[in-house]
Amino acid sequence: MRALWKGAISFGLVNIPVSLYPATRREELKFRLLRKSDLSPVSYKRVAEVDGKEVSWDQIVKGYEYEKGKFVVIKDEDFARVDVEATQTVDIINFVTLDEVDPLLFYKPYYLESGKGGDKAYVLLREALLQSSKIAIAKVVIRTRQHLAAVKPQKNGLMLELMHFPEELLDASEFKGPTETAVGKAELQMARQLIDSMASEWRPEQYTDEYHQALERIIEEKVKRGGREIPAAHAKKKHPTNVVDLVSVLQQSLRQTQAKPESAKAPKKSRATGRKKAA
Repeated sequence: MRALWKGAISFGLVNIPVSLYPATRREELKFRLLRKSDLSPVSYKRVAEVDGKEVSWDQIVKGYEYEKGKFVVIKDEDFARVDVEATQTVDIINFVTLDEVDPLLFYKPYYLESGKGGDKAYVLLREALLQSSKIAIAKVVIRTRQHLAAVKPQKNGLMLELMHFPEELLDASEFKGPTETAVGKAELQMARQLIDSMASEWRPEQYTDEYHQALERIIEEKVKRGGREIPAAHAKKKHPTNVVDLVSVLQQSLRQTQAKPESAKAPKKSRATGRKKAA
């Protein structure tokens, strides 16, 4: 896999050469808009709202709408004036305890691979983070944009996880909370029993994208049928119920859970199509 970014982790006078690689992937099924009569692909056009005329790329500028219908044009030189210098370093600002950081701030993980000559310092940083139960908070420029990030120990290596800046998070007080805050002793005991009965070891292979797999199966079936329609399956929908006696509902849930075998089989993986994804 090709490195997304190459540079160094910098803290104090220590510089550790590293390469950055994506730690996640998401294979989206891509669809094209088609004309229904002959399945001809439909392309997008850049059309001005005021007169409906198509606009060529050389006549397009970027603008910021500061009031409804009022814009200021932002040119390339304006963006250049606020460019952050790409230093190719993960500049560590400080070290903090992970529990102190709001989990909502973390959003995208990357693997950090040790670069040539950096193994000793790389391992030293990983071990120091592990033993101190700390993570490093840093700033890094990737593809001209500055990000807040955390450097964390991960198994035998280090990972870098991009973070939202705190001002990007919405305050939870803006959302309506529950009007009832007290819970009964019996209800709480039953809820804890239900949690205990559903508790198990972490097995990541259990969790699959069922929607993606089902959609792939439909596409495969349609390809086999030459594009003909597939008879619709009527799925049973779960309807919310008005919970009156919470204890009885918890007891019923417990009975259902206990009736299931302890070791549930992991869901089957989707069949590999061996063909190119729909474009």
